[in-house]
Amino acid sequence: MSLNELKLRPATPADVPVLFELIKALAEYEKLSDAVTGNLASLETHLFGESGSDRSNFRPIAEVIIAEFADKPVGFSLFFHNFSTFLTQPGIYIEDLFVLPEYRGQGIGKQLISYVAQLAVSRNCGRLEWSVLDWNEPAIGFYQHIGASVLDEWRICRVTGDSLSNLASGQKL
Repeated sequence: MSLNELKLRPATPADVPVLFELIKALAEYEKLSDAVTGNLASLETHLFGESGSDRSNFRPIAEVIIAEFADKPVGFSLFFHNFSTFLTQPGIYIEDLFVLPEYRGQGIGKQLISYVAQLAVSRNCGRLEWSVLDWNEPAIGFYQHIGASVLDEWRICRVTGDSLSNLASGQKL
């Protein structure tokens, strides 16, 4: 495979079904298939607005870049803006970066992350961030190779489901 044959482009509403299949492939790789509880309609609504509605004033929750090789979707990066109070600048957080296993090791992941980094620079963002599972040594090595710092001193905190509802209502957990 030649990287000259690789095409990176923003996702469109027509990409939602294939994107959802890539998300399920990512979940399978991460041994988290049971965690995929979303659906196509919800994905489309949050990325592009409700199907059939006027999308002209819609502000997406997240953005997606699709990687295609020979017109076949082989990977994606889903990301959104965040904000650094210390830098007083926006940033970009990559929620997911995924390349199908048979296409790994060919520079596609690096091209995807570079594309998002270019967006971050063009949007005057102060940083680009993402998380990686602690057992995913190949990904950790890749990220360190491209210049990322793995911050061992930070931990992700997450509230979901009933705990989120209880917290929102002020109930003790």
